[in-house]
Amino acid sequence: MATREISATRLSAKGQVVIPKTIRDASGWRAGLELIVEVTEDGVVLRPRALTRARAAEELLGCTGYRGPRRSLAEMNAAVAREAKARK
Repeated sequence: MATREISATRLSAKGQVVIPKTIRDASGWRAGLELIVEVTEDGVVLRPRALTRARAAEELLGCTGYRGPRRSLAEMNAAVAREAKARK
């Protein structure tokens, strides 16, 4: 976020805080984002939890919607080559 934005929110009885939409949008934060909560001298800081490569890959598994049998890299490359040739 390039500019500093200040908004007010309220702590619920369950300890939940709603981050205002303008701040979520400006930060690129979407539902499900994991945040690190850090207590500092100045107050509380929220930061997005950095994904490790392994964790990022794990979260992408199955995102294509493909439900068939597993394919090897060689099979996938051959299919891409066949389709590219067919489109010439």
